[in-house]
Amino acid sequence: MRELFETDGIRGKANAYPMTPEMAMRLGQALAVYFAKGDPQPRIVIGKDPRRSSYIFEFAVAAGACSMGASTYQLGPLPTPAIAFLTVSMRAQAGVVISASHNPFSDNGIKVFGGDGFKLPDAMEEEIEGLMRDEQALKDRPTGADLGRAYRIEDASGRYIAFAKDTFPAHLTLRGLKIVVDCANGAAYKVAPSVFEELGATVVELSVYPDGTNINRRCGALHPDYVARVTAREKAHLGIALDGDADRVIMVDEKGDVVDGDAIMALVARNMLSNGTLKHNTVVATIMSNMGLEADLVRHGGRLVRTRVGDRYVLEELRRSGCNFGGEQSGHLIFLDHATTGDGVVAALQVLSCMLSRGMPLSELAAGMERFPQMSAQVPVRRKVPLAEVPVMARRIEEANARLSSNGRTVVRYSGTESVLRIMVEGRDPVLVQQILEMLVETARAQL
Repeated sequence: MRELFETDGIRGKANAYPMTPEMAMRLGQALAVYFAKGDPQPRIVIGKDPRRSSYIFEFAVAAGACSMGASTYQLGPLPTPAIAFLTVSMRAQAGVVISASHNPFSDNGIKVFGGDGFKLPDAMEEEIEGLMRDEQALKDRPTGADLGRAYRIEDASGRYIAFAKDTFPAHLTLRGLKIVVDCANGAAYKVAPSVFEELGATVVELSVYPDGTNINRRCGALHPDYVARVTAREKAHLGIALDGDADRVIMVDEKGDVVDGDAIMALVARNMLSNGTLKHNTVVATIMSNMGLEADLVRHGGRLVRTRVGDRYVLEELRRSGCNFGGEQSGHLIFLDHATTGDGVVAALQVLSCMLSRGMPLSELAAGMERFPQMSAQVPVRRKVPLAEVPVMARRIEEANARLSSNGRTVVRYSGTESVLRIMVEGRDPVLVQQILEMLVETARAQL
């Protein structure tokens, strides 16, 4: 059974269970053994974000993998999608990302990509976790020349910058555009500004001085009000806010108004529908995306398919159905024609491509989607009891959905990374939405 791996890898408070160096070393050993099935001397790429504890886990994973005969290639601080890209480019058997993404600096996490650049499926993570507990499987360790070697790749940043630029149409340039880029003091602090500058833009850099403790602090995709203020002050054409590991993006138009993942999906999908590049005329999003996105797609000849919350589930559906574009309201946007995972830089480049191709500012492109009132809250819980086993909570959810009928919906779920219950209520009537949200929050606090 999976106890360590959650929705997006292993995550928790750094240096406390489960995010301990002992666990990380054990994971490195298990990855070496697992991927040795396909290659007796597997190669494992390791990247990280710049939070202080990332050094601990980087070296622990590398030590564990090398102790079982694998070779490791350490990339230093780089966005999650860069590690996915380089795993494929370097023909490695696996890629490891040390990052807690949007979480505070005191947390950390580890997620794993396969040799194809995609996150490992649940079943594979479960098998690797089983190996971590299997003393017999990890008992026979190599010695002497059979030990793995650890390498550091010095030009990893340049390789990713070249890759990202190649996803932007060759006939277009960003010359003449002023762009504010907020890197959240995270993994993209070097590469993101360089991508936009090398394509011709004048870049105003924000949050590019990580000190190990300031990642995501009052900046980046979690706090887009910062980039919004600067975009308006600088009279820039748009603002781009990345999260700590740069696999998601929130944008700001030239007026300083925030454009979230749903609005980005709507405007990009319209463009792809018009030029015939949206496969099956379908966008894949999660149950959290606004009903307005679905209505906008239908109005333009497309459709929306929903999945569980988590970009991994969006990706699984994209691959299963043969679709090529989807994402999350939070800004995880997956362009499967270009990348194997969410990529904030690549997503921003696709939006810029839409703007330049249509000759329209971001405010006009984003205005097309009518948004349903949507309110959300989160309630700390002691433990994650299945909601079906909490009769009062289950009954209140059923009553809420009945009151909303076809004009709204509720989404009540436990976070995959935190001990909280997330509650979202959406509908045409904002007063009713507020009432139902307050009722569900009060019930959750009393029952959980």
